[in-house]
Amino acid sequence: MFSGSLVAIVTPMLSDGAIDHEAWDRLLDFHAHSGTAGLIVGGSTGESVSLSDGEVEGLLVRARRRLGGGFPLLAGVGGSCTATVIERVRRLAEAAPDALLVVTPAYNRPTQEGLYRHYAAIAAAAPAPVLLYNVPSRTAVDLLPATVARLAELPGVVGIKEAVGDVSRIRELISATRRGFTVLSGDDATAREAVLAGASGVISVTANAVPAAVAAVMAAARAGDRAQAERLDASLSALHRELAVESNPIPVKWALAEMKMINSGIRLPLTWLSEAAQPRVRAALQTATAGTLAPLARRA
Repeated sequence: MFSGSLVAIVTPMLSDGAIDHEAWDRLLDFHAHSGTAGLIVGGSTGESVSLSDGEVEGLLVRARRRLGGGFPLLAGVGGSCTATVIERVRRLAEAAPDALLVVTPAYNRPTQEGLYRHYAAIAAAAPAPVLLYNVPSRTAVDLLPATVARLAELPGVVGIKEAVGDVSRIRELISATRRGFTVLSGDDATAREAVLAGASGVISVTANAVPAAVAAVMAAARAGDRAQAERLDASLSALHRELAVESNPIPVKWALAEMKMINSGIRLPLTWLSEAAQPRVRAALQTATAGTLAPLARRA
């Protein structure tokens, strides 16, 4: 179920920060018709820490109604208190996500044993399969491959999104974990190489704006066609880079607004993309869309 180009979808908002449900439907349709293999609702790119549990649940329910039961939907879940995360995953059971993407606890910096026990407790209580999510740049803690290997043996722990942008980490995870355990890249810039090294796919930020292009890169890489994957990914490299010019999801929300897909809404403490950075993101977006930007804007 979890392979190819999965998208950590943005949460569209109005200028006052309220969720824009009309734009949400538009984004769902965009991905359903562009080769996206699944959506992560309420992940980091979806401004998870600024959404209430009820808002995440509502977005999931609306997505399920629009996309049907055959389209994979994952719920982003996190927190620094294990008991609180367990409460969240139980509440989300009513929205019936296909899996839970559970980020490592930020700020309190647990040991590897603490991380193991945190995830073990969540997996035991979770109503859906659990994918681990390791993103040290945001959480200040690194879930190491040896700990992932232990967790992979637990019932219900089915995979990991690894956002350390190092292909050697991907290889180490694949080698350390049981057969059938899913390893997904969480870094667009190295996702092509990660999949060529054996990862199942990517949970992408870039694919918010160019889903068909990222899906094509993933398909070529999964087929082992290095030359084709490199050729397709070449036009995306600037966008991969510039979508990190300011904190995610600031640049990608600006890019989607530029495409007339969403309005210019974001919740504090995040702010709209600075004027100084806008030309860089615009140029990278134009290169990546290669003539498709104007039709998208007209259709929106």
